[in-house]
Amino acid sequence: MSYIKFTKDLSILGLTNLAISIKTLIFLPVITKLLGAAGYGIWTQIAVSISLAVPMATLGLPYALVRFLAPEKDKKQIQDGIYSTLATVSAVALLFSILFLLFSPLFSSIFGGKEILIALLACIIFFECLNDVLFNVFRAFQQNQKYSLFVISQNLGEISLVIMALLLGWGMIGAVFSLFIPRLIIFLIMSAETIKNFGIKAPQFLKTREYLRFSVPSISANLSSWMVQSSDKYLIGFFLGSAFVGYYSPAYVIGNSITFFIMPFIFVLPAILSKAYEENEIKKVKNYLKNSLKIFLALAIPSLFGLTALSKQILTICSTPEIAQKSYHIIPLVSFAILLFGLYSIIGQIMVLKKKTKIIGMIWGIAAFLNITFNLFLVPILGLLAAAIATIIGYAFAFAVAVFYSKSNFNFEFDWSFTLKSILSSLLMYFSVLLFSPAGLQKTIAAIIGGAAIYMMAMLFLKAIGKKEIKFMKNLFKF
Repeated sequence: MSYIKFTKDLSILGLTNLAISIKTLIFLPVITKLLGAAGYGIWTQIAVSISLAVPMATLGLPYALVRFLAPEKDKKQIQDGIYSTLATVSAVALLFSILFLLFSPLFSSIFGGKEILIALLACIIFFECLNDVLFNVFRAFQQNQKYSLFVISQNLGEISLVIMALLLGWGMIGAVFSLFIPRLIIFLIMSAETIKNFGIKAPQFLKTREYLRFSVPSISANLSSWMVQSSDKYLIGFFLGSAFVGYYSPAYVIGNSITFFIMPFIFVLPAILSKAYEENEIKKVKNYLKNSLKIFLALAIPSLFGLTALSKQILTICSTPEIAQKSYHIIPLVSFAILLFGLYSIIGQIMVLKKKTKIIGMIWGIAAFLNITFNLFLVPILGLLAAAIATIIGYAFAFAVAVFYSKSNFNFEFDWSFTLKSILSSLLMYFSVLLFSPAGLQKTIAAIIGGAAIYMMAMLFLKAIGKKEIKFMKNLFKF
């Protein structure tokens, strides 16, 4: 992949992730205002359950497809890899869905919702697992425009149907059912596209064992990563009640918006790095890693400072004054945690290239232990603040170990000068926004636009952005 194509793919996937972020931000005010904090708490726990079940039910195989199929040339191997993975994931996902149905009374009591919600959740999980495999087929072969089209279509479908269901008075059941329909439709479309591109072949499971050796250790990593990211919502619900999950989750969603900047790298890098690494183009691998870190930090650092300055205003606009008052201080902490996660996500690609999934599993296992321990002991005492601090601790540990491993096994250049200039420019923007002291939607939007302009002017003044960066931006938005 050329550097120009790399930047174009980043821009395409950036727009895709924008659709996902918009969906989350739209659901936040709609659900909190129509169903209240307790209703949003139930909605969040359902979403968290999907994010837990899917990585476990897929056995990490979708990610193995990207790692092994990206450099593959043999059509028969490609076909068998796709259909063997689909068959394996289908069987395990069906088992997970059946377990959710069998234990629906238990789950409904935990969520504080009706048992039919768990039945719908079981159906969603099944098709989400199959879609995860098919999404990663397009990802492995760098068909990013098709991938983006499918993801955006699914998310727009969810937004439209959920809002319609709530406005028609169908409540939480209608909203959750609205998550199922788009997944089913996208599954059918992607299945047809996959057959068109690769044909159809009975699975022989030729390399499934090799895939599983790579992917199974990642299950513990995925589970542990989920614990760091989402277990706090369960523990807050257990100790403080669903209403407090409804207070915490909106702040977490807004702080988590920095994920928008890392997701394009998470999707683009594995395929192109695997191909370059297998072809022994180590210099190219290092160049991709260096530039990815630089681009991510250039966007994430000012976002962290901006969200910190406007945390209460944004949360008031997106939810309710009550929720904003109780949890606006959570946003800066979550934003910083996600920035650390973004750095880990790029640097951690080195361990994936070297197939050190066991090390990744150990990292997230320890991170999860630290996170849950702090949550268990501190949430009853410090409340929501403890959950945010525990999230930082988990991500900070993962980031620190990834840095140590990279320096020991695959050292590459990090642009400290650029990072310092980004921090200084962000500080100038931060104090400018504080002086403006915006209130209300229009002034907050004006503050965001003005803050972004101040940041860019400061970066130009400090010569952090030169001809190379301007050329990159032209390539980024040149379709």
